[in-house]
Order: sequence, then C-alpha cells, then structure tokens
Amino acid sequence: MRVIVARDPAMLGRLAAKEAASAINAAIRRQGGARIVLSTGASQFDTLAALVKENVDWGKVEMFHLDEYVNLPETHPASFRKYLKERFVSRVPLKKAHFVDGTAGGIAALTEKLREAPVDLGLIGIGENGHIAFNDPPADFDTDEAYIIVSLDERCRRQQVGEGWFASVNDVPEQAVSMTVREIMRCRKIISCVPYAVKADAVEKTLMSPLTNRVPATMLKEHDDFTLYLDGDSASKVTVDGAARFNECLESWETYEDAVKE
Repeated sequence: MRVIVARDPAMLGRLAAKEAASAINAAIRRQGGARIVLSTGASQFDTLAALVKENVDWGKVEMFHLDEYVNLPETHPASFRKYLKERFVSRVPLKKAHFVDGTAGGIAALTEKLREAPVDLGLIGIGENGHIAFNDPPADFDTDEAYIIVSLDERCRRQQVGEGWFASVNDVPEQAVSMTVREIMRCRKIISCVPYAVKADAVEKTLMSPLTNRVPATMLKEHDDFTLYLDGDSASKVTVDGAARFNECLESWETYEDAVKE
C-alpha cells in the first residue's frame, strides 16, 4: 500500500483524480474499456470534482456505486443516486451507470451486471467509524454476496447528520444496501480519499490496528494495489514511525505540491 499526505483536501482530490484517471486509461488501453466503483459523501467532493476534468474516454467506462439507504427516494438530498448523478454522471459521457436503488429486489440484477467482468478501480471512502461502504463494525468479512442489506450503527448515522445530509439522527434510515467487503476487495485497484479532521481517529485505527472487522477499513491493507490519500488533518494522529511498522510509504505533501506545479 501507499500512503500519500496532501496539503489540503483540494490537493488530495487532484492527486487522487490523476491516479484514478491513469488507472482508468490503462484499463482502456489494455482491454478496450474500464469498470469503476464510486463512493459518495463529503470526503469525495474534491476527488470527483477533479476526476470529471481528467482526460478520459468516458464513453468506454462503466460506473457502479457502493451503497444506498433502504427506501430513501432519489429526490432526497441524501440520496447517493442523486449525489452521483449531479456530481459525476451528468458531467461525463459514461458508457453506462449502474445504481444501487435501495431495495432488496434490485440486488440480484445489480450483482449480475457487476460480475460480468472484473472491476478495474474502486474509489472507496473510509467512514468515521472505520467503515467501508456501509459495512459498519463489526463488518461481515465472510459473506461472498456482492451486496447485502446492513443495519447502520449510531456513529455512522451521526456522521450523516454531521455532514449535513439529515437534520437529526432519527431522520437517518436505519438500513442500507451496501457492497460487501469481499466484493470491494475484488477491485483490481483501490484508491481511498480520506480528508478532514473528523476522519483522524478512523485513519489512525486503520493504519495502526491489525486486521479486524471492528475496524473494517483494515481490510484494505490486505489489497495488492491500495493507495490511501490523506490531508494534514486526517493524518494528524499517525506518526511516520508508526506507519513504518506496516511497511507503508508515508510521503510529505511538499513533494506532491512540486509535482502538481510541474
């Protein structure tokens, strides 16, 4: 894995978008098309804003997304379908976009589409409680299903309120349809964009904990091609010496500022 610390969320987004675009373009050159999985939430704003500006033949790209609240209408401000359509799908001419519709009935059809071919790139966020997708702790590391219905824990629901998607915890749906941990790990490449101070605790636990479903994001460290993008705030609880215990490459943002200027 690689750990890259950017100066701020905007730079994080630009750097992550460049790596993502490179991976997508490589897949297109290799096989004539690319398949990607996108996550949502406030932490992905800058990355998606930068990614839509990258030079990619989007007409050869299929997009899947990670999760959606159960029975939340697409018109709701917190709908992830609404989020992706507004921030990504409407801005690039994709070959096809496949959405989680938030119903149990949609899981089988989406799974069939997802498993028609490997996914080349997953942009996978990490939640304040260490979740990936909506796999809250203790996450199911064993199921081989592509999508499952999960119950959201209180910290996850508080995060949604903190990001402004809902007025109160009671307004947040108690369940969601989520891509499973094993399915996420099947992506050929994973990039995680995790800015902001509210993610510092989750980042520390992800990097410093052994593999455990109590910190679901620790599973990402098992992936053969995983890059974790942080900013100074989200990396604030991680020491270079501590990160080195896991053979991680922790690099300073100054290096990448110079690279962006070039």
